[in-house]
Formats: sequence, C-alpha cells, structure tokens
Amino acid sequence: MGPQSQNTSLQRLHLVEKRIVRVLELAGLVMDELANSTGPRSDALTSHCREFMESIRDIQVTLRDEIKSACEYRPFEKCDYNARISNEICCKKLEYVIEKLDDMKQSIEQCKDGN
Repeated sequence: MGPQSQNTSLQRLHLVEKRIVRVLELAGLVMDELANSTGPRSDALTSHCREFMESIRDIQVTLRDEIKSACEYRPFEKCDYNARISNEICCKKLEYVIEKLDDMKQSIEQCKDGN
C-alpha cells in the first residue's frame, strides 16, 4: 500500500465518517417525524428509512473493504534489509576466513624457511 493508496483509503474513511453523520441525522429526522403532533408522514418516513438503510449498507461495504485492505498490507514485504544483513555477515565471515588463511600461509612459509 503506497502513499497514494493510503491517501485514497483515508479519503474513503473520511467519506464513511460523513455518511455516519448523515445516518445519525436521518435517525433524528425519523424521530422528529414520529414525534410530530399531527402524526408521521408516511412518505417522509419511507424516504428517510430507505436512505438510512442504503447508507448503512454503503458504510458496511466500505468498512469491510478497508479492513480487508488493511489486513493485506505488508509494510516490509519489499524490504531488502534481511538480505543485505545476511550478505554483510557473509562478507565479514569471508574476510575472517581469508585473514586466517593468510595467517596459515605465513606460518607455512615460516616453517619452510626454517627448515
């Protein structure tokens, strides 16, 4: 998930937040309509309830997608840190082995010169 997809994800979550606020407004409108002294208007209730249910469904779908996307996010998936460290360790080991081989070579040459 790159910076661009993180940005769009934040934008989608911001829209979800706005939808949640709208859902609460709709719930308030329904309560006002039910408390109307002349009785609730059926068409208004139907309209508010329809928008409420559609908004709830959209919120659920968007949140489900965002949660799925967040679960698939692997921040270190393309990181080469482990490979680089392993290579550095191997290089240090090789340097040590070469140093020891050079020491052995010197010892052998000293033994030859001494005989």
